[in-house]
Amino acid sequence: MLRIILTYGLISGVVIIAAMAGTLVLNGGAPHANVWLGYLIMLVALSSILVGVKQHRDQALGGVIRFWPALGIGLGIAVVASIAYVLTWEVYLAVTDYDFIGDYTAQMLEAKRAAGVTGAAYDKAVAEMETMKAQYANPLFRMPMTFAEIFPVGLLISLVTAALVRNPRFLPARSRPVAA
Repeated sequence: MLRIILTYGLISGVVIIAAMAGTLVLNGGAPHANVWLGYLIMLVALSSILVGVKQHRDQALGGVIRFWPALGIGLGIAVVASIAYVLTWEVYLAVTDYDFIGDYTAQMLEAKRAAGVTGAAYDKAVAEMETMKAQYANPLFRMPMTFAEIFPVGLLISLVTAALVRNPRFLPARSRPVAA
């Protein structure tokens, strides 16, 4: 079971890393150009949860798995993929000196200005963004925050997978022909 978790978690991680690299190249080095694209990439990469749980059900358990063990395997795969995502982001920040939080806060404050926020409300938003910048500089704050970007997607896929795969009629194992 650990082998399945590590294998499919790393497969998800590699897909996410490759997709992140691809979007960085296409966006001229600016990550997070499209939030929806990012979550679509996560969804596609984390689909390996279904494949991993199904493989464990079919090969190790004879085609039958209960909800909780299926959920546990799915969450394990999601954790491994999420850790790969966090480590990749940390390496990217270290290697490129990219000021993600600076760009993010500037965009958020510009959106506030565009929405007509002024005076004390705008000053409050500036203070909140400055606090966030200070917190984000700390890896013990930044890493769990990055983990929280991807893990909920893995949790959702794990729940759906566990609900589906517990039914042995859902994508049943193919029977192998018997040699005569």
